[in-house]
Amino acid sequence: MTATPRRGTPAPALRSRPPSAPAEKDRTESNVRMAMTLEEAPWLGWLLMKALMRFAFMVVNNLVAIPSYICYVIILQPLRVLDSKRFWYIEGIMYKWLLGMVASWGWYAGYTVMEWGEDIKAVSKDEAVMLVNHQATGDVCTLMMCLQDKGLGRAYRDQQLLLLKKHLENNYRSRDRKWIVLFPEGGFLRKRRETSQAFAKKNNLPFLTNVTLPRSGATKIILNALVAQQKNGSPAGGDAKELDSKSKGLQWIIDTTIAYPKAEPIDIQTWILGYRKPTVTHVHYRIFPIKDVPLETDDLTTWLYQRFVEKEDLLSHFYETGAFPPSKGHKEAVSREMTLSNMWIFLIQSFAFLSGYMWYNIIQYFYHCLF
Repeated sequence: MTATPRRGTPAPALRSRPPSAPAEKDRTESNVRMAMTLEEAPWLGWLLMKALMRFAFMVVNNLVAIPSYICYVIILQPLRVLDSKRFWYIEGIMYKWLLGMVASWGWYAGYTVMEWGEDIKAVSKDEAVMLVNHQATGDVCTLMMCLQDKGLGRAYRDQQLLLLKKHLENNYRSRDRKWIVLFPEGGFLRKRRETSQAFAKKNNLPFLTNVTLPRSGATKIILNALVAQQKNGSPAGGDAKELDSKSKGLQWIIDTTIAYPKAEPIDIQTWILGYRKPTVTHVHYRIFPIKDVPLETDDLTTWLYQRFVEKEDLLSHFYETGAFPPSKGHKEAVSREMTLSNMWIFLIQSFAFLSGYMWYNIIQYFYHCLF
């Protein structure tokens, strides 16, 4: 039998309950976030100011260095007629200085490079092609930094195959160029990965995640244009065991693999503004003598696929362990820290600004004389 309250009996007063635990937790986390934001405000302000100063310096640097380079090339045109080889040698040095300025932007932001695998300085005086995986716009800047201490000058790469062939035939060899940097994937990893995987699935090819399947068109044109042929029709090239080979023509393929910590590539905006914390980019090299590279289209495509499958394994090992695996025949992997000379950077920057000042005064003088 259920008891019912008597009529007129006042209802018990409702007790006030304390705030729920989740609400209190949210309020606490909000306060912590606000405190962290206030504490980080000076650091964020300094980061923004530093980025603006770096951007302003690079704009001025380009406005001074590039016009100065063009003026020097124009004024040296008589030398091009009299001694073409010497002209292109001087032009190559000046172009290398321009690339050195770009490399210094990342260097001073703390974006350094660690090199692995074979030492490519051994073949720096020979003609070679670098096959590089492509992840972001910062890949080019990384290579600019890597090549600064290899004694190399300007390298060319055109995306349109017919223009590339024409350029190689008319300009590359006559200007005594040594190395070509090639990105066979034809685009950034994030943009081409899905298409490449679909193509691989359709054609029963390797399924890759850290790289994409390369395209062989540009590689074939470069090899056909630059590889010297022996009398028996086979390619003349160096031997991996004898890197002092003096044979003419393209001699080496340098398989180059770029790896970023946590698979987070650096883009050109980060390289310029420097808002990312200092990081080390890792670059792995393997040298293949050109005589071991097939020149026929189908065989060359298969050979390129094999190299990128190996790149996939190299990158997988790096992302798992933080280091590249040992080279064949070695028990331990050896890395080399790539460094730039601060004095050398200071000298080329000083030369650029002094040249800019000189050319400004010369142009101003002639302007006043004419007008």
